[in-house]
Amino acid sequence: MSILDISCARVRDLLDDGGPAPGEHRALVDRLWPRGVRKDRLALTEWTKDVAPSTELRRAFHHDELSFEQFSAQYREELTASGEAEALAERARNAGADHLVIVYAARDPERNHARVLATHLTSRA
Repeated sequence: MSILDISCARVRDLLDDGGPAPGEHRALVDRLWPRGVRKDRLALTEWTKDVAPSTELRRAFHHDELSFEQFSAQYREELTASGEAEALAERARNAGADHLVIVYAARDPERNHARVLATHLTSRA
């Protein structure tokens, strides 16, 4: 099994950029399509809603009912239970990719579910 290079990118930084480079697998990991973005402006390999945090967890975090640390711990539990993160990595490998770009729409570039997902995948590699 090959090791994937994993990075995160904001949707807004990828608009109209020409799409994934050779060997790159781009996955939007939000349950909802990014607001105000036409689908023809964002070139992706896949949109995988199942790896996103549950609706309940996402809402609790966005309504400040959970700290980022609490959100991260609960999201990691969801990822472990579902196996969706590993399935995403496996799809990227099966497609011949050596670089997985986790695409997200959150405003905060450091405290978001994509960073938690990237850390989760890196720790399992």
